[in-house]
Amino acid sequence: MAILLSLHILFVVIWVGGMFFAYVALRPAAGSVLEPPQRLSLWAATFGHFFPWVWGAIVIILVSGLLLIFKYFGGMAGAALYIHIMLGLGILMMLIFMHVFFAPYQRLKRAVAAQDWPAGGKALNQIRVLIAINLTLGLLTVLVASAGKYLAHSRTGKHKKAHIMRAFRLPD
Repeated sequence: MAILLSLHILFVVIWVGGMFFAYVALRPAAGSVLEPPQRLSLWAATFGHFFPWVWGAIVIILVSGLLLIFKYFGGMAGAALYIHIMLGLGILMMLIFMHVFFAPYQRLKRAVAAQDWPAGGKALNQIRVLIAINLTLGLLTVLVASAGKYLAHSRTGKHKKAHIMRAFRLPD
């Protein structure tokens, strides 16, 4: 179970962290120092390297998450609300990514290959909006996943400490 959870978290970090880097650091830097042809070429190449990792992350996150749900909770019926929310947000993120990959990203690659910079800019703008949405959903999912258990069962004082110790399997 520890390996499944570790893989699950690792690939969430890779996907969400990659979107954060691309949106918050690379996007403004590329926009300030590169002309549109170089900027669009950079993004097409960057996505070409990042998206295979996202595909792998989707498989690992979905499989490990479902295995954890069935192993730990005995199925969805036994899972807490925050698990349902986490799964729903994760599936929504996966669907948005698939749309990005099969629609605007393909248009971006074709536009860059044809040196059609206006079409490439339009495709990149669509990707930018969808990645902003997915990044927001990803950060929300991380918050739900990390705090959900504790928000659902808020306790005070000694009981809270004991609850946290049990959650992390620490001695009181």
